[in-house]
Amino acid sequence: MKHTKVTVLAAAIAGAAAVSTTQAQADEFIEALTGGEAFGDFRLRYETVDQDNALKDGKALTLRSRLGYKTGDYYGFSGLLEFEDSRSIAGIDDYNDTVGNGGDYSVIADPEVTEVDQAFIQYKMEGLTAKLGRQVIAYDNQRFVGHVGWRQDRQTFNALSADYMPVKGLSLKYAYINKRNRIFAEEKDLRSKDHLLNASYATPIGKLTGYAYLLELDNDTSNSLDTYGLRLAGSMEASDLKLLYTGEYATQKSKSGSTKYDATYYFAEGGVVVAGITAKVGYEVLGSDDGMYGFSTPLATAHKFNGWTDQFLGTPAQGLKDLYASVGGKLFGGKWSVTYHDFSADEDTATIDDLGKEIDLVYSKKFGKHYNAGVKYATYSAGDKAAGKVDTDKLWLWVGLSF
Repeated sequence: MKHTKVTVLAAAIAGAAAVSTTQAQADEFIEALTGGEAFGDFRLRYETVDQDNALKDGKALTLRSRLGYKTGDYYGFSGLLEFEDSRSIAGIDDYNDTVGNGGDYSVIADPEVTEVDQAFIQYKMEGLTAKLGRQVIAYDNQRFVGHVGWRQDRQTFNALSADYMPVKGLSLKYAYINKRNRIFAEEKDLRSKDHLLNASYATPIGKLTGYAYLLELDNDTSNSLDTYGLRLAGSMEASDLKLLYTGEYATQKSKSGSTKYDATYYFAEGGVVVAGITAKVGYEVLGSDDGMYGFSTPLATAHKFNGWTDQFLGTPAQGLKDLYASVGGKLFGGKWSVTYHDFSADEDTATIDDLGKEIDLVYSKKFGKHYNAGVKYATYSAGDKAAGKVDTDKLWLWVGLSF
């Protein structure tokens, strides 16, 4: 009898302990779920576009709003949910929004949209971060994979991604993307089967990166866009100077049905920082395959490269050479820069060689912890008429708030 009572008592204690443990775990989960943090970002921007063609000048006053919530950690797991809304306001909406409105005006690629910007579950442990869901993915300088954050509806991806650092200085990144949520609202999002691989290592002379971006649209056709490349970016202190240098090379194979093309990419940039002023000279070549195909970067933050008037968001069939120089620094607590571009074709023909020139200027400043403002101007002068470009001026004024 005593043995039976002891057994029953032990079982009761074990049951109580189990209930207590379960309750504790439930409490931890609720605490992680409710003990996170909210965040937000707002940007009010005025943009104008003046082109030397039959289109009416575009102008837009848009407000981009993002609100999100990030949970606390629960045994390495956490979650993030973020909503995004972009609206034209005050009746200033004379522009082609790329989704069917304002076709007689110049393009300003900020359509009205309300959508989930990010929604993912994250697992994090020592050296490893993995995400599943709709997320921002940006590699290196975003020349091949980026978020296009300049536009009001930024680019995100439905993906499984992982970033692993097995040892100090070595970073291994992988992502599988099955949907590209582009900057044109949901109307132009693309289903895909993309594999992104990126590995980098911090060497004594700079960060060395190798990558393979294997892209495929999921549209019931035989297609692929495979890019393999190497990149080295670093700096060196020399007396009162800081020297900057970057070099990159990539090859690309494109297939669409039975049509196949090959193209190459070259990039070299050198710079110097002295007395708070940064000056750079660079040369970027997006190669061509016999004037029939230009090196393509469909996942890139393209606005960041080849001029802010966005003449070359898609590489022309003749390819593109961009010889540029820039200078920038700090002024009145803000940052400024001026950049000059000289564009030409990689495969020039009897009618197309000169692809124009552009000057870009920007000044931006942060106010306190949460506010920022800026002004940005770009002017493009067209080259050979056969290239199909026209003189273009763009102006932006913005204010922002983030918390």
